[in-house]
This record gives sequence, C-alpha cells and structure tokens, in this order.
Amino acid sequence: MESTLTAEAVAAGVDALWVLLAAALVFFMQAGFACLESGMTRAKNGVNVMMKGYVDFCLTALVFYAFGYAFMFGTGNGFIGLSGFFLSGDPSTFNPSKLPVHIYWIFQVVFAGAGATILAGAIAERLQFRAYLVYILVISGFLYPIVGHWIWGGGWLAKMGFMDFAGSTVVHSVGGMAALAVAWLLGPRVGKFKPDGTPKAFPGHNLPLAGLGTFILWLGWFGFNAGSALAVGDGKLIGLITLNTTLAASAGAMSAMGYAWARFGKPDLSFTLNGSLAGLVAITAPCAFVSPNASIIIGLIAGVLVCLSVAFIDKIKVDDAVGAISVHGTNGIFGTIAVGLWGQKALGLPNDGLFMGGGFSQLGVQLIGSAACCLFVFACVFAVTYAMKVTIGIRAHHHEEQRGLDISEHGMESYSGFQVFTVE
Repeated sequence: MESTLTAEAVAAGVDALWVLLAAALVFFMQAGFACLESGMTRAKNGVNVMMKGYVDFCLTALVFYAFGYAFMFGTGNGFIGLSGFFLSGDPSTFNPSKLPVHIYWIFQVVFAGAGATILAGAIAERLQFRAYLVYILVISGFLYPIVGHWIWGGGWLAKMGFMDFAGSTVVHSVGGMAALAVAWLLGPRVGKFKPDGTPKAFPGHNLPLAGLGTFILWLGWFGFNAGSALAVGDGKLIGLITLNTTLAASAGAMSAMGYAWARFGKPDLSFTLNGSLAGLVAITAPCAFVSPNASIIIGLIAGVLVCLSVAFIDKIKVDDAVGAISVHGTNGIFGTIAVGLWGQKALGLPNDGLFMGGGFSQLGVQLIGSAACCLFVFACVFAVTYAMKVTIGIRAHHHEEQRGLDISEHGMESYSGFQVFTVE
C-alpha cells in the first residue's frame, strides 16, 4: 500500500520529532542542575537544593502555560505579548514557528525552567523555601517571558537586529542577573567571610555528584543549542552548532583548569567543571553564527573569565554558593557580545562581527541589548527582593542555617543517620 504522506509532511514530522527529542534533553538538564548544585553545597542542605530544583520546573510549567508563553510569543507590542493565554485562541497569533504549537510550547517551557533554576545554586543554604517559590513565579511568569519577547518574540530588540541564537541573554543572563540581585540583598552564609573580609571556602559535600551533574548539563546542551534550529534540514546547521558547542565547552574546561593549576598549584575540579559550563554558556548565543575556530577562542576566554569573575564576586562580598553568577551572568554577557565580535553574515547574522571585518554595527546592537536586558532583570528582582525582605522576610533563621535547611524547611535529611551539620 502506497503512503499518502508527501515529502514535505515527512520532513515536518522529522523536524517535530527532533524538537521533541531536544526538549527532552533540555528537560534532563534539570537533573544536571540538581546534581551539580547539591554536590557543590554541604550535605545538610541536599534535600533543600534538590527540592528547589524539582519544584521550580513544576511551577514554571504551570505559570508558563497560563500566561508566561503568551507574554513571550503572543501578538502585542514591542514590550510584551498579549495573546495565547492558556494556549487558547488562534495559534497563528502566538506560534512563530512552523511546528505544532504544543511541541513549540514544550520546547520553550524547558528553556524557561532552565533559566529559573540558575537562581537556586547561587542562593543555596540560606533562602527560605517560600521566598524561592515567589522568585520562580516572578522569573518564569514575567521577567523571562518579557525578555524573551524582546528577542525571540518579535519585540524591540529583534527589530534592531539583536541576535541570541539559543539564549546566552534570554536564559543565562536573566538567571545570572536575578541571582546577583538576590544574593546581594540576601547576604552571605554564616561564616562565609572572615573578619578581614577574605572568603572562607565551604567545600561541596559530593564533588563526583557535581561532576555527574555537569556531564548531564553538557549532554542537555546539545538539545539546548542544536534544538534551537527548530529543524533538521540537511543536517549542516545542527552539525555546526553541535561541533561549536563541544569545542567551546572543552576549551573552557581546559583554560579554567590551567588557570586554577597555575594560581593554586593544583588542577581544581570545581573550577574545571565551571569552566566547561562557562564555555557552554558563552557559545549559546553565537553557536550558529561562528566558525569552529572562533568557538575555541570563545571557550578559552570563558574558562578564564569565570575564574576571574568568581574571585571578583567574592571580593565584593557577594556569596554565590556554586558560582552561578559567574557562569551564567558573566558569561551570558560575554557570549552575547561574542556574536558581535566573531559572528558571520554568511551564517545568518545581519552584519559581520568586528573581528570578521564588519565594524561595530552588530557589536553595538549586542551591547545595547545585553545591557538593557541585564539592567531590567536586575532592577526588577532587586525591587521584589527588597520588598519581600522588609515584609515577609526571605532569610532562614541563624540557627536553622547552622543546622541545615533540610531539617528546618523539610523535616528530613539527605543522609539519615549521619551527623552532617556543623556550627560555624
């Protein structure tokens, strides 16, 4: 019996299957974040870190379905979308892709979940769980969709020619700037900084678990970046993206390891892991627009940049438990700027980057867009944090923090039967 499917229908089905697979890979990144953040923090907070990582996606899915997706992709104005609430109405008004709207939604919601969970690691070990739920509502329901509308939903930055292929700004800068605002106002963990201002190391309780989490994140990033092509096509574009993603992550890991080895005399695992993540974050925006050689350069810079940024964040006495601000915030900005430095018009940019002979045109747009998004998110989260701090409170009590949030917030332990809490 002959098939009635046309070649176009088969191609559309293959594209839909590819995007669903990519969405599954990005969803699996939630497990990677949970393992990384749990392993990089102390044992007395393992349940709390895992709980935040689990619940943030569940809450994100509900609010993104109700109104976040509409704000991001609905027909509206240059600032915000205003159609497609609860995915109701004419899909043509809130589906900019050629995919079925439900498939496009699931691909977008896993991105929203990834952006929201960045906050959990930075403010680990001292934030009240109820306050965290408020932040997820604000980030996933409002801030992430609004920035996403500006860039991916046809908003004002898209009209300027701002390019962020897979989310160095939309996902990572949003999460990183939110983390910076909360960590700044929340204050450091008890005992984090000595009387002379120097930071005290709080080693993670399970670095092999953190390493496994990083491997999972790297795997998920193939779906994150290559899936953003939203089609298989002839395979050339997703092949280039996957190659660039691999090279940048590898280069980031090696340069961070080398920096830490030279600085501290040992090849430090935590710096190496964050170096690979920094390379992944930095290549996310330019992954489709740069050559493999440029992706190596981007990764090498990102690996050193994350080490320098961690030192700077400590110097200004902002306590980031896992380096999330430096990985996602600092390198989200760098990756966005990298589009305007090494990007190529032949690969889909409006203009060649500065180092490719195109002058400052694309770089200028990238700088304006990155600054606008970062300032918007930081200001909004800072205002929300300050309001919560002076009303309902956001910080766990001193004795609860010393004992560990597993017991005080959830009434259970990560490692029952073991003495895991310490008094600072």
